[in-house]
Amino acid sequence: MPLPLITDAWFYAVTIPAGLLLGVSKSGFGAGFGSLAVPMMALAVPVPQAAAILMPVLLVMDVMGMAAFRKDFDRAMLRFLIPCGLAGVVLGAVLFRLLDAHWVAGIVGVLTLLFLAQRVAFPPRPDSPPPPRWLGALLTAASGFTSFVAHAGGPPINAYMIPLRLSPVRFTATMAFFFFVINFAKWLPYGWLGLLDWRNFITSLVLLPLAPVGVLIGVRLARHIQPVLFYRLLYAGMFLTGVKLIWDAWF
Repeated sequence: MPLPLITDAWFYAVTIPAGLLLGVSKSGFGAGFGSLAVPMMALAVPVPQAAAILMPVLLVMDVMGMAAFRKDFDRAMLRFLIPCGLAGVVLGAVLFRLLDAHWVAGIVGVLTLLFLAQRVAFPPRPDSPPPPRWLGALLTAASGFTSFVAHAGGPPINAYMIPLRLSPVRFTATMAFFFFVINFAKWLPYGWLGLLDWRNFITSLVLLPLAPVGVLIGVRLARHIQPVLFYRLLYAGMFLTGVKLIWDAWF
């Protein structure tokens, strides 16, 4: 009788670094890199299976992130972000069977690079106003949608949150609580769509040790990093994510 878990060595060769990147991103340090996890795992397994395997790992990471930053989040910002993000999750659940996850990821990649190009070509002034709320609602809903389809919710919401110029710790804490709610909301529709099975779940348990390692590394770095370097790393992560998502969609 075969073992009820994935035993392919190539799968773990790409998944272990992907899981560590995801854990570091959950601390806020290198947040843009977290969206690389599913594209990296897609080198070994289909995108829906990669997303399902990461569900329990994400839950542990989210809980650890909230515990580490429980006093630092922006409550008013979360009251605005969470309903918009949940609307995107619902849309993702409804359209999941009709959409190719690679093409959705490719669209996210293009929009990510366009955002970065705009920031480089027209850098914000210190007195520039924050993005309008309607744009924040749209980008946050897009984050919930792309998070459901490919766990790639970081780039859209980063495009809204970065111009707000929050401190690294406040940014990190707010994102930790936001993505806990979004990822928790995905469990029921993932089950309804048949994406959760024992083989994926047992494989997730094998990968769980990656959660505390990645998160603890990231938390330690996030509390000591300078804001300028923090946002430069965010941009670097978003750039690599955008390029990787477009590559996956095209090839």
